[in-house]
Amino acid sequence: MAKTKVKTTYYCNNCGAEYPRWQGRCTQCGEWNTLVEEIKREPTSANRRNVVSHDQVKPVALSNIETTDTERISTVYGEVDRVLGGGIVPGALMLLGGDPGIGKSTLVLQVSGQIADKTGAVLYASGEESQMQLKLRAERLTINTPKLAVMATTNLDLILQEAQAVKPVLLVVDSIQTVYTDDIESAPGSVAQVRECTGRLLRFAKESNIAVIVIGHVTKEGNIAGPRMLEHMVDVVLYFEGERSYQFRVLRGIKNRFGSTSETGLFTMVESGLEELSNPSEALLSERFEEETGSAIMAYLEGIRPVLVEVQSLVVTTAFGMPRRTAIGYDLNRLIVLLAVLEKRCSLTLGNKDVYVNVIGGLKVNEPACDMATAAAIVSNLKDRPIPSDMVILGEVGLTGNVRSIPRIEQRINEAAKLGFKKFVIPAGNMKQVKKLRSDIQIYGVTTVLEGLQQIFRS
Repeated sequence: MAKTKVKTTYYCNNCGAEYPRWQGRCTQCGEWNTLVEEIKREPTSANRRNVVSHDQVKPVALSNIETTDTERISTVYGEVDRVLGGGIVPGALMLLGGDPGIGKSTLVLQVSGQIADKTGAVLYASGEESQMQLKLRAERLTINTPKLAVMATTNLDLILQEAQAVKPVLLVVDSIQTVYTDDIESAPGSVAQVRECTGRLLRFAKESNIAVIVIGHVTKEGNIAGPRMLEHMVDVVLYFEGERSYQFRVLRGIKNRFGSTSETGLFTMVESGLEELSNPSEALLSERFEEETGSAIMAYLEGIRPVLVEVQSLVVTTAFGMPRRTAIGYDLNRLIVLLAVLEKRCSLTLGNKDVYVNVIGGLKVNEPACDMATAAAIVSNLKDRPIPSDMVILGEVGLTGNVRSIPRIEQRINEAAKLGFKKFVIPAGNMKQVKKLRSDIQIYGVTTVLEGLQQIFRS
């Protein structure tokens, strides 16, 4: 019998580049000390994978290829279907990432239960939980369909063997960092194992036309653990985000070969699992009190959908030599620049003040269109003057103090008008786009941040 050749190679944990010997710096991505040793066995002719002959992969003229409309698999959850572009495409390989405990497994199990109940069989393979633990989770989520089969194993070969026999409409692997294949001797979660297992799942999905969802761990920087090529191999990359101490969750599409990446899905975590948030603006503003100083309403875009949120500020005299600037849910660097603009262009004294800014609900707002509302909240608390409770403030503030126009102004105003807001302070550059809007609302166009503050706080 021919002996299996053993080869030692080194892979970069960051980008997946392969090297014959160890070196301190990866020449592909430039990172230091990211190379790890992997033992690779070259398969002999007895266990080598079948190679497709050239006759089976002959090129075909593009004009001769017939196309048919692919019927997507509905997840029943409108927020998930929105992010996926209308549902799950058969034969697609999807990767879902997110922080530990954010609800990735809960979301996928709920989606699996709905698909099994409405469409067909689903196979859920978990390398992190036992079958009893999956049963307990399913009971909490009120999932009890006979078409949802679960298996607890970390052997990918067994998972694919069972999937070939069951022929489900959806295969779930939780998670890619825990499964392994016998062809690779390295430990589960290593670069070689993650790459090989993902490659096998990709081939299985394309050859069998079965959709596959893979759950992936993330690093402390928020990236999918493993080589970066993992995101390039799959068809769809989704991130599930949110603060664990808050109930709101955001499903965001980072890559989608079958649809747009500008859509997002909003959920709220309750005792019985994840629920869709059909009207996020109303939920975020439900506990807001009227006529509070240091509070302003802004409409930012979550994907292409406008969401109204409340930004609060607290300005107090500092007790130390260096004033503090703290931002929760808002970019700290942008806050520092905004304070400098207020001091220079509006003659406000903030150098001896501690400034705290918080976006209610645990959401992260990084859109420049929220600058004017944040500035108004800061001035409101500084001067102890409340902002009208029926006012929405929009606009990007430049270093010169001017208020620049923002995209999708009509959608933002319409969303706020549905909730009863009557007054809007927007950039003057957007005024020509809102002339045909409802007549029962008042819209004020401003060109500078000083003019905007005067309009907001006028008697």
